[in-house]
Amino acid sequence: MDTKRFKVDFHTHILPSDIPDFEAQFGYSGFIKFKQNDQDPEKLDMIKNNAHFRTIECNCHSPARRIEECNDSNVDVQVLSTVPVMFSYFAKPQDGLIVSKFLNDHIAKCIATDPKRFLGLGTVPMQDIGLAVGELKRCVTELGLNGIQIGTHINEHNLDSPIFYPLWEAAQELDTVIFVHPWDMQMTGRMSKFWFPWLIGMPTETTTSIASMVLGGVFERYPKLKVVFAHGGGSFLGTFGRICHGYDCRPDLVATDCKTHPKEFLKNLYFDSLVHDNDALKLMVSMVDTKNILLGTDYPFPLGEQVPGKLVEDADWLPESDKRRILGLNALDIFNLDITRFQ
Repeated sequence: MDTKRFKVDFHTHILPSDIPDFEAQFGYSGFIKFKQNDQDPEKLDMIKNNAHFRTIECNCHSPARRIEECNDSNVDVQVLSTVPVMFSYFAKPQDGLIVSKFLNDHIAKCIATDPKRFLGLGTVPMQDIGLAVGELKRCVTELGLNGIQIGTHINEHNLDSPIFYPLWEAAQELDTVIFVHPWDMQMTGRMSKFWFPWLIGMPTETTTSIASMVLGGVFERYPKLKVVFAHGGGSFLGTFGRICHGYDCRPDLVATDCKTHPKEFLKNLYFDSLVHDNDALKLMVSMVDTKNILLGTDYPFPLGEQVPGKLVEDADWLPESDKRRILGLNALDIFNLDITRFQ
């Protein structure tokens, strides 16, 4: 195996093909269930609140198909995480725990089918932080997962809320990874046209989550916390100068919960490489160490990078050593893994 271009796709999503009818089980709506697609037997329709949410291809639920496509695109390892609509933070806490355990057990089973090709991130019921911490520990210490994925906000709370401190503390003690993914964007009104929730809402969600954690003092309180933000951090890096200027010119409004300047925390932030644009990649590399950037494609969805790593590999201005780090070695480092495990 050529370590020069060893590829770990940190940002991929997977679903079971047999999700239970949680709506019937719990007695209220909001949960995803599946229906066979009428046109293609390999596709599944995701149904939420009795309405079509999304149609998924076979590669979203078939580990075997994923391996085939990884082989075609020279991806050595995929990091599996659920689709964010499955977070179910609206649910009663114990019901949310049941959903989380089902999804996490499924990801662990997928990894067991080919542990040299798959790693995994679990999900936890963030609406009850005690249950979330317990499931985080189960994911890492019992299931052998490599961390968890959470949403950019939890119901009415941004991620700087003190209610989440126990999770950050547990993750730091476990030396495990948290992947923050945008979700629950505004879908109505002015955002209802042109796919704006995905084109504009998602980057805004991610920016809000990073700014909340930085300005809310989360990284000041937990300096060894390893958090990766999806989609290149959304619009955060492009907005960072404005955030810093606000911190300087209106400390009475901005510098209320963190006494360390925001620029000091860039070294604490990790991002996936899914920025779609060479200039955006240049901006990221100019602002953060390349050791903090991980290949991420959002596989298998159409808004992702269709040829994994192409943006990085085509960047003729990027040194080969940096390409190697971004394409795979950084992911191994953040997970505390050695490449020999995959050989």
